[in-house]
Amino acid sequence: MNGKYTLDMTKGPFLKKIVLYSIPLILTGLLQLVYNTADIIVVGRFAGTHSLAAVGATSNIVALIFNLFIGLSTGACAVVAKHIGAKDDEKISRSSHTSIALGVICGVICASIGFFFARPILVLFDTPADILDLSTLYLKIFFLGAPASLVYNFGSSVVRAMGDTKRPLYILLFSGIFNVGLNLFFVISFNMGVAGVATATIISQYISAVLILIIMNKLQNSCRLDYKKIRLSKSELKEILYIGLPAGLQSVLFSLSNNIIQAAINSFGSVVVAGVTAGSNYESYIFTCANAFAITSMTFSSQNYGAKEYKNMGKVLSCCTLLTCIVGLSMCAVGYFFPNMIIGLFSTDPAVIKAGAERLVFIMQSYILCCLMNLMGGQIRGMGRSIEPLIISLLGACGLRILWIYTVFATHRTLITLYWSYPMSWGITFLVYIVYYYILKRKLNKANA
Repeated sequence: MNGKYTLDMTKGPFLKKIVLYSIPLILTGLLQLVYNTADIIVVGRFAGTHSLAAVGATSNIVALIFNLFIGLSTGACAVVAKHIGAKDDEKISRSSHTSIALGVICGVICASIGFFFARPILVLFDTPADILDLSTLYLKIFFLGAPASLVYNFGSSVVRAMGDTKRPLYILLFSGIFNVGLNLFFVISFNMGVAGVATATIISQYISAVLILIIMNKLQNSCRLDYKKIRLSKSELKEILYIGLPAGLQSVLFSLSNNIIQAAINSFGSVVVAGVTAGSNYESYIFTCANAFAITSMTFSSQNYGAKEYKNMGKVLSCCTLLTCIVGLSMCAVGYFFPNMIIGLFSTDPAVIKAGAERLVFIMQSYILCCLMNLMGGQIRGMGRSIEPLIISLLGACGLRILWIYTVFATHRTLITLYWSYPMSWGITFLVYIVYYYILKRKLNKANA
């Protein structure tokens, strides 16, 4: 599969290829964050603290519903990459078309859940009464863009599986700028508040979906999209679900535990919610950059798994670990030393800045554990395993976190006690991942001996 945008991930040296692959992926992720960050900055600056808190209170709920389907798109990337490594053109084509069909179906399901159950879900997670109506309005509009968002994610996963991370970046660059402009236009010119930023976001998402479909239709290899062939292929769907469904469920479990924590945060009032929202957004930037290396590790390992080049997987992980530490620790240092400046980008309210800065300083001291934990999960999925990362996350990051909330936090109801649930769960889960990785690596090496 040769071409200007393709990349052979089964031959070294790997560091240069990983950097070339991951940089556009990082930039793409950052541009996707522009959607949410633009929403938060615009409403915080021009619509007030209540609007800022209203949007922030929805972030974990959006993740809870979306992440299951985003996980499926991760499975699509791994499956297509595996078939590319095995050089099976027929399966490459079937898995590519199945991915798009699955994206459409998942988008409709996601939109229906988000639109019709927005308010009950917000009530379930104890959203403060003074922002409940605004949060409901934002969610209802936001989820109308779910079909476009998931078509883009599934489409870009197929494109990335063949080594192309540049064109998804170009798409997000265009739609991201468009989104920011519409945010300002709707909120400042028409005073639409949270409805304006949600509307701007979904318009940009539909632009992204159309553009990725056009690019796939013009590919000159087995990943080329023929609109008449878009359907679910049973065998390829089974493969995608095997990898993607556990990955999605793992993300849902993380989101569920985060929503339980969000419910606890909500009990401290809308000012704290607004501050935590601002701080969490900076954490999202770090996670997005580090997650690019997790996706890279999974994709490279998937191609090598398909090609039975198991010896390359350790080299890929070493390169991705090095890059994760360099980028993650650098960004954590910025958050630790300049918390007031970062939170001040989102709000001018001194109380909000204080609440956000306190959380940011605490979390930045251990956030690299979250980045490395996520990297190991991606690596293991790239090695053909998906159930094991789900179990490890269920018992580790999610189970321990929930246990902490209902035991330690229940008896010491302070924000710092609540925040301690993060590094505790990250660290333990990361260690378990390392142990399992070496067990799995040994099994693969024996099978290939």
